[in-house]
This record gives sequence, C-alpha cells and structure tokens, in this order.
Amino acid sequence: MIRTRVECVQGDISNQPDMDAVVNAANAQLQPGSGVAGALHRGAGPGLAQECQALAPIRPGQAVITGAYDLPNRRVIHCLGPVYGRDEPSEQLLADCYRHALALAERESLVSVAFPAISTGVFGYPLAEAAEVAIATVLAALADSSLTRVRFVLFSQADLVVFQRALDAALTAAPFDDGRQSQ
Repeated sequence: MIRTRVECVQGDISNQPDMDAVVNAANAQLQPGSGVAGALHRGAGPGLAQECQALAPIRPGQAVITGAYDLPNRRVIHCLGPVYGRDEPSEQLLADCYRHALALAERESLVSVAFPAISTGVFGYPLAEAAEVAIATVLAALADSSLTRVRFVLFSQADLVVFQRALDAALTAAPFDDGRQSQ
C-alpha cells in the first residue's frame, strides 16, 4: 500500500529543499517572468533559462522537465497553464498540467513534488475553481503513483485557505482506501 501525503502550505516555491521537484507555472517560452517563473529562474540561475531554450515553446497543458541548477531540488517541471477565458477547454488544460507533471515525476523516479497554484496569477484562472481542478486531478492521479508526497505551495494565506478547503472537501467526499492522507 502506497501512502501519499498531500499537503497545502504557505510559502516560497523556490525554497522547498525537502522536495525532489518543484513545478514552474511557466510561460510558453519557458523564460523568466513574474511570479513563480521569476522566483524559480532567480533561484536556479542562468543555467535554467539556457536549458529551457531548447524545450520551448510549449502549449497550454503541456509539461517539460529540466535540471534544478542552484535550486535545492533535483528537477524543475515546467507547465504552461491556460489563460482563463482564452485557452479552452480551460479545465481540461489545467488538469493536463497537473497530470503531465506527475507523469514526468514518475518517469524520473521522483518521490515528492511541490506545485504552485497554476494559472491563478496573471493568467486569471479563478482561485477556487483552479483549486478544485488541481486537487481532484492530483488525487485521481495518485491512485497509480509511487509518489510519497505532493505539496501545494501557496503564495498567500488567502490562497492557502482556498486550497486547504478544496483538499479537505475532496478527501471528505471521496476517502481513499490506499492510505493517502492530507496534513
């Protein structure tokens, strides 16, 4: 029986030293930007942008994986979330980000992944809807996973509350028999 701990914390996605991989809410060109992409590129140093050049561009819902360079992780998984109201079907594309990121983590034999709230910043995805999609997708994907921990790292206390409520509601509505837990 595999036990996967799913947790929500407030913090800095670029400072998750106990996680094998962190997920970048990337832009299509995989270059430094604002928000999560800016924080991760600043922490990783110029090697990350150089490696990303060969992988870009990516499409909404797609994910690619790179080294982490000066970040305290083994890998960075880059996902391009949908721009809300423009990239459709937005719910499917957002779910694809999480599914593809988890698949890459499995392929690389990683055991822990930290996600930001993909698409909820400048891409305009409503936070509560994004939280429901993220939590439901991750919990479903963990049924066949060897991951031991998934963390949602939220920038603000308000974002943390929304994601924690979505996680609690999902676990209450459909408890899992395989030992998955939240904290």
